[in-house]
Amino acid sequence: MNREINPKSIAPPAANYAHAVLTEGASRWLHTSGVVPTRPDGTVPDDIGEQAEVVWASIGAMLAQAGMRPADIVSVTTYAVVGEPLGPIMAARDQFMGGRKTSSTLVTVPALVQSAWKLEVAVIAAAA
Repeated sequence: MNREINPKSIAPPAANYAHAVLTEGASRWLHTSGVVPTRPDGTVPDDIGEQAEVVWASIGAMLAQAGMRPADIVSVTTYAVVGEPLGPIMAARDQFMGGRKTSSTLVTVPALVQSAWKLEVAVIAAAA
């Protein structure tokens, strides 16, 4: 139902993502707001890698409640604070996705709404 689109006639993706994802036959869509690294108890870890894990755990919970799974994600938009290492952010995404590629946009920003937040992620998922 969701298929990577990576035309050979254009440059390959710059990292571990697909240029586009074609969705056919979807009857359910999930659009998240920006998911921030706040734990259920209200705390925010200091480490960027831990923040990324909190974000993806929250996304996993939303997918589960919607009756979806990581393979249903068709688009990821990540906002990262300038100066933060991108490796841990991308590694957490890749681990959650289990090696599956989706369309992905990564934007660096000067700050997020709360100073403790170092990243925010929004996803779109589609399922039959």
